[in-house]
Amino acid sequence: MSQPMRPLDALEETIRQRATGADAGKSYTAKLLAGGVDKIGPKVTEEAAEVVEAAAEPGDEGRAHFVYEVGDLLYHTLVLCRSRGVDLAEVEAELARRFGASGIAEKESRPKSN
Repeated sequence: MSQPMRPLDALEETIRQRATGADAGKSYTAKLLAGGVDKIGPKVTEEAAEVVEAAAEPGDEGRAHFVYEVGDLLYHTLVLCRSRGVDLAEVEAELARRFGASGIAEKESRPKSN
C-alpha cells in the first residue's frame, strides 16, 4: 500500500506541472514562473515580512494567521526554487547535511561575501 504524497511534495509537483504546461493567463503559478526572479523575488520578500508581522499577533487568531502566512511563504519559495531548477529534495539534503553541526560553526564555515 503506497503512502499518500506529503502536501509539500504535492505542491512541488503542481508547481512543476505549471512550469511546463500552463498558460500564464490561466495560472498564477505559471505567471510567476514566466516572470522569473524579478517577479517571484518580491513576492517572497513580501510574504517573509508578513510572516514576521503575523508572528507578533497574540492568541489563537494570531497563531492561525501566522500558519497561513508561512504557507504563503513556502508556496512562493517553492515557486522560486522551481524557477532556479532546485527540487525540494535538494533543500532537504542541505538541511540534513547540517544536522550534527553547530549552527554557529556552520555559519562560520560559509564562504565570506563582500
